[in-house]
Amino acid sequence: MMSECSFGHVVILGIGLIGGSLARALREHDAVSQITGVARSRETLDLALQLGVIDKAETDPVLAMKDADLVIIATPVSTIGPLLELIAPHIPAHCVVTDAGSVKGSVISAARSALAEKIDCFVPGHPIAGTENSGVAASFAELFIDHRVILTPLPENSAEDVHLIQTMWEVCGARVVRMSPEDHDAMLGATSHLPHLLAYSLVDFLSQQERHDDIFANTAGGFRDFTRIAASSPVMWRDICLANREELIPLLSSMEQQLAVYRDYLEKSDGEQLEQAFRRAKVARDKLPEVTKVGNDE
Repeated sequence: MMSECSFGHVVILGIGLIGGSLARALREHDAVSQITGVARSRETLDLALQLGVIDKAETDPVLAMKDADLVIIATPVSTIGPLLELIAPHIPAHCVVTDAGSVKGSVISAARSALAEKIDCFVPGHPIAGTENSGVAASFAELFIDHRVILTPLPENSAEDVHLIQTMWEVCGARVVRMSPEDHDAMLGATSHLPHLLAYSLVDFLSQQERHDDIFANTAGGFRDFTRIAASSPVMWRDICLANREELIPLLSSMEQQLAVYRDYLEKSDGEQLEQAFRRAKVARDKLPEVTKVGNDE
């Protein structure tokens, strides 16, 4: 039995920003005996070894499972199901598996299909932390400090396994909360997935304007702040938006109606209504809780 502050042999599938930062944080707190990193790219693995992020590198997830105590899947959400299906027969009996996916409903559905009777070993999770940068070179141990991690435990999970995953994130400095998968996807759809989609949409729209070079040459801080998240990985966010489309489509429809109301204010030169809308938004924005930022929420 592992102690609360020693997670034994940790296997991380996906050594990018999230996986690499988790490895760095666990190592910094001397909370592991060994970290095995898994990635498709040998170049990524060589860099992770060179940076001291991992102890051992594997391109084959099955080979990495030998003697694993804890497995974290930190890959795009569309790959989590296939990875679980691949490693399912090779997960050691005592091993606990978790993920870092930004969508929980589709991931849990894929996990149930892939793991079948082993589903009890899988504790779904999502660190609400990241930056617009990607790759192991962008990883850093402080990424999760004072950021939320949402766990969406399954009925089949043991209290001990859920506690293990919660402790792992707390060791990294995160604040762990628990909620249902449905609540997670609804909330993250509104506060993370929709903003990313809007940021990508705005930059894409402006890039197609006739004078787009002049437009981008004259951007100021506000534009850069609003669109910073559009510099994130397009592949990752494609997967997230598709996986959570059932939440996003109605949100987009409501957003279209909101924009139509704002357009109506402009067409009618209704400054009073426009100002009231802006004031409501400012009051809501001012009430957001303060968070010590070392990364940016995803």
